[in-house]
Amino acid sequence: MKIAIHSLKNTQEFAQKMANLCKDKQIVITLDGDLGAGKTTWTKSFGKALGVKDVINSPTFTILKSYTMENGKPLHHIDAYRLEGVSQDLGFEECFDEGISVVEWADFIKEQLPKDHISISIEEGIDEERMITMVSTGPLSSSILEGYHD
Repeated sequence: MKIAIHSLKNTQEFAQKMANLCKDKQIVITLDGDLGAGKTTWTKSFGKALGVKDVINSPTFTILKSYTMENGKPLHHIDAYRLEGVSQDLGFEECFDEGISVVEWADFIKEQLPKDHISISIEEGIDEERMITMVSTGPLSSSILEGYHD
């Protein structure tokens, strides 16, 4: 599924729609795109729509930050950028077993990802223009994306 984004407001609306579809589910969402493509910006809007009260910022140096959603479950935000070439198991599966996890730079930990997840790729355009590609990889992620209507 492809979605054209024309502004920051569109990014926030897209994140809100995805939050509504993922609310009360246990799902992993991977975010890929170049530096500055809007992965953390999307995650901030997504978390806010899920009722996270804390400030969401990039976990580049800490790798993992966890927040509490409105329903009391965790929203895990993982930035795997610094894990390129690391082959050891870092225990992310425990995060994937509860709440919602958003993983930036997921290619660096792809062996640890659950088979069923939503993959979102953000391609930069001019100014705030973005092209979003979403792919489901299993039954839960497929059912979530089937509910998405532009």
